[in-house]
Amino acid sequence: MNARQLLILGASMLASSLSGPTVAEERQGQYVQMAEIEIDPAQLEDYKAAVKEQIETAIRVEPGVLVLYAVSEKDNPAHIRVFEVYRDMDAYKAHLEAAHFKKYKAATEKMVKSLKLVQATPIILGAQAK
Repeated sequence: MNARQLLILGASMLASSLSGPTVAEERQGQYVQMAEIEIDPAQLEDYKAAVKEQIETAIRVEPGVLVLYAVSEKDNPAHIRVFEVYRDMDAYKAHLEAAHFKKYKAATEKMVKSLKLVQATPIILGAQAK
């Protein structure tokens, strides 16, 4: 299983644990994307701390942020993928304006070598409830 498949599987499990099995048709308004990020390897630990703080805060204080799941590639840890699910486009826009997100962007600006945002359409998000 490659890093992208692992990311999607993990994010799907996390998303569904919040709401049970879901098909895309039931979630048409959601905004879903993946961020593909390359980090300066010398700053990787600082980046991990910043993204951890940002995600924990967003999940805690933003009701429109449904899933934020960050992973690194096993064979190239400076390649980070973040799977993101928002209630809708307005929730995503609000996230971009949140103080904790702006703090994260400012703190990591010189750590990030490249960033690609990939919009996605959920097919199915499923997880086992524990």
